[in-house]
Amino acid sequence: MFENERGGILITDEIEERVREIEESVRPLRCVTFMRDDFKIEDAKEVIAEAYKSEEHTKTLILGAKSFTVPAQNALLKILEEPPRNIVFILMAPNKSTFLPTVRSRLSLRQEQHKRTHETLPILLKTFDLAELFTFVKEHDRLKKHEAKGLIEQLMFQAIHIEKIPLTATQLEGFEKALRLIELNSRFQSVLVMVLINFLKEVKRGR
Repeated sequence: MFENERGGILITDEIEERVREIEESVRPLRCVTFMRDDFKIEDAKEVIAEAYKSEEHTKTLILGAKSFTVPAQNALLKILEEPPRNIVFILMAPNKSTFLPTVRSRLSLRQEQHKRTHETLPILLKTFDLAELFTFVKEHDRLKKHEAKGLIEQLMFQAIHIEKIPLTATQLEGFEKALRLIELNSRFQSVLVMVLINFLKEVKRGR
């Protein structure tokens, strides 16, 4: 699957399916899987402990998650650079941007080609008003990190491809900044307001 014998990074929307395929492909050799929604520092410590258990034959460690925290990735850097004997690492996530450049530099990366599908949201950004903004934000203020990033991407897709709004530089920058802030664990309610306020009818009239 990967050119690097130490393993690699697989970018896929079908994490569970790919895990099952890899587990089948390496049998009868050992494969230990760590599946999480958000891969945290304590998960990284568990992986490191498993990696240092001596193995006579190759053991594959699969780390699959929708997001990996920065502390977790930093904790894994040394062992990814110099893995113990007979240990292979395979990291999986839906987005390449999930991984730090330092992690990506240590492993080969393969990205599955897939076509994202986005459902139409129950709002129209072209006619968005303040009341709708507050309602929408309230309904989406408790999302997990990967869900929050997905909603921002969904809003951008709707604006560009469904409503065909000619986005201003401010609106585009709002989407890009939102994804960065989510990765830094900023409060999603504030991030969502920052994005949506650029589409308010009142704001547009004042330009």
